[in-house]
Amino acid sequence: MAARTRAVRISRFGGPEVLEVVHVARPEPPPGGVVLEVRAAGVNPVDTKVRRGLRDTGPLTAPIGLGSDAAGVVVAVDPGATRWAIGDQVIARGLTGAYATHVAAGPDNLARKPAALGFAQGAAIGVPAGTAYQVLRSVKLTEGELLLVHAGSGGVGQAAIQFARLWGATVVATASPVNHDRIRELGATPVAYGPGLTDRLRAVAPDGFDASLDAAGTDEALHACLALTRDPERIATVVAVEQAKTLGIRGFSGSRAGWLSAEERGWRAEALQVTADLARQGRFSIEISVSYPLDAVAAAHRHSETTHVRGKIVLVP
Repeated sequence: MAARTRAVRISRFGGPEVLEVVHVARPEPPPGGVVLEVRAAGVNPVDTKVRRGLRDTGPLTAPIGLGSDAAGVVVAVDPGATRWAIGDQVIARGLTGAYATHVAAGPDNLARKPAALGFAQGAAIGVPAGTAYQVLRSVKLTEGELLLVHAGSGGVGQAAIQFARLWGATVVATASPVNHDRIRELGATPVAYGPGLTDRLRAVAPDGFDASLDAAGTDEALHACLALTRDPERIATVVAVEQAKTLGIRGFSGSRAGWLSAEERGWRAEALQVTADLARQGRFSIEISVSYPLDAVAAAHRHSETTHVRGKIVLVP
């Protein structure tokens, strides 16, 4: 009998109740790739949008898996693989069906997990770090500039603060007051959300900002970006992307066709190894908000959809 594995599948679009943990055939290594025994899988906001049918997946004619980020141990290797061996600890991005006990990963989707980095932290790198790294490269952030980050305590926001600081930029980040200590810990100046946001930001940065990254998508965040960023071409949103063109700013989405150039997709992939190397050097911090078992995937999605997540949510099969 073929080996089996447990995996999350959806057979219809809808709320968290459509998520099912089922037994499926264990995957085989793709050409040049491996199979991971998943120790942790990242839960990203895009996963909840796929579940709801808000991405370009087309109609569901068969059950599909969710999850693109994972960390685990290599348990099978394609004969054509040259970099990996059984027992290697790795982190991965760009996968299909990472919410599982085993998942296949191609050779371009992998990086070696630093020994000092936990599996949960490794699974939290892919989408958040890739998004932050690509956006800051796209807006050409350079040393000495002043960056505004909205939703600074989330996964993308925390990554953006750290990349910007490593590149010599100064950062102001919006967040709930309860998360301000974390913002300061990462080297940014925190500012609270809510009425009067633009005035509070102007008090901190009277000459405005060189660039802005919106990971909140709220009207107040977008208004503050437009009011205080000197060049609208250097305002980027990763949430309100459909509004970007109307507002005259830049929208970036890895899950919608046509929103990233080949170079920008390359930057997102590059960020996996860049972040792993920084973590190995103790220069990049990854905060885990909460870990859920695979059987509690519906609760993990409900938590994600509150949009008040500090750090990262992971599943632990």
